[in-house]
Amino acid sequence: QVQLVESGGGLVQPGGSLRLSCAASGFTFSSYVMSWYRQAPGKQRELVASITTGGTTNYADSVKGRFTISRDNAKNTVYLQMNSLKPEDTAVYYCKARRMAYEYWGQGTQVTVSS
Repeated sequence: QVQLVESGGGLVQPGGSLRLSCAASGFTFSSYVMSWYRQAPGKQRELVASITTGGTTNYADSVKGRFTISRDNAKNTVYLQMNSLKPEDTAVYYCKARRMAYEYWGQGTQVTVSS
């Protein structure tokens, strides 16, 4: 049974930091490209960051220099370190695993940036 379980979301003040985690099970984690997406109220889901099986990373322009994606294949976990958070980063954050025609999503974790 495939599972992706996000954690680490919450309420943080502007300028603060959070680290999201996504624990995977039920598939060969190391063989999958892992990504973080987010969806704000009334907006489409957008790609935030991705990391390939070889560790190559890609970021949305809006988060470059502030967010860092990483993976630990021994722990079957992908992380998103978010620094210098802004109110516009408020959204539900989802992790996704993808390999060829296979794609799995987590249930999401809420991140709210507000004073």
